[in-house]
Amino acid sequence: MNKKSHQQIASLVDMIASSYSEHQDTIHLDANALPNKSVIIEVIMMLRGLIFPGFLGRQNLKTETFEYYIGDLLINIYEILHEQIGYALKHQAIKKNDVTLDIEQKTNEIIQAFFTKIPEIREVLATDVQAAYDGDPATDDKSEIIFSYPGILAVSIYRLAHELHLLGVPLIPRTMTEYAHSITGIDIHAGAKIGRYFFIDHGTGVVIGETTTIGNNVKIYQGVTLGALSVRGGQALRGVKRHPTLQDNVTVYSGASIFGGETIIGSGAVIGSNVFITKSVPADTKVSIKPPELLFKGQADDAFK
Repeated sequence: MNKKSHQQIASLVDMIASSYSEHQDTIHLDANALPNKSVIIEVIMMLRGLIFPGFLGRQNLKTETFEYYIGDLLINIYEILHEQIGYALKHQAIKKNDVTLDIEQKTNEIIQAFFTKIPEIREVLATDVQAAYDGDPATDDKSEIIFSYPGILAVSIYRLAHELHLLGVPLIPRTMTEYAHSITGIDIHAGAKIGRYFFIDHGTGVVIGETTTIGNNVKIYQGVTLGALSVRGGQALRGVKRHPTLQDNVTVYSGASIFGGETIIGSGAVIGSNVFITKSVPADTKVSIKPPELLFKGQADDAFK
């Protein structure tokens, strides 16, 4: 690099560095470490191996060594989570100026509580796999569902993240679900409440907001939005229920949009494709829009008369 290039770089450094002073909240200097996104993704893979052993993670597991494998995996997950949750808690404590929080003790309590939830998470996810199997005639193999279905991938990560969210872990749960969003196109906020036997078919473009409540045996298709009517209130709306409730046995077809914290879709309702709903729907109701009129011009006219 010649002298002129060095001077240009130096000038650019000064220009970029000065821009940081104008937006201090977009940089993280002279502060404690934050959780590492790559490491969080690594632990997601390990946790999914714990949820679906033999399918994900190490394969060719043997019965006689299975418990040893689980113990070794738990130790590895513990070490990673301890570090990453510790970083997240410390960041939050500094942000809130909380000097009383015992990071070490709190981290240990969270991980212990999280691990005790693993059997329950596995049991609920088994119902999600069953729902996918029962609801999709395109497969005759649950292994295919576990291996390849984006809905099961997104929901399994959501269910793990949701437990960490309930335990008060900052930063990490949202990082987990946004990772699932980035690879599946399915955006489920870790704060949403979702019941058993939940099936997302196809999945691309699904959005499930933070305060959404979903009952048991619910099925939704691609492009469905369970959103808020308005977020203009910004931070003033934090903690307010902004997203709809879907009761048991609801089906929502592709492209439907359901908005509002007071909107309740009653048990057994069927919401058709591309409808836009902002008010409650009674139980066992079918909602659809009138088919649009199709117009054909050119040589195809006679063929479709």
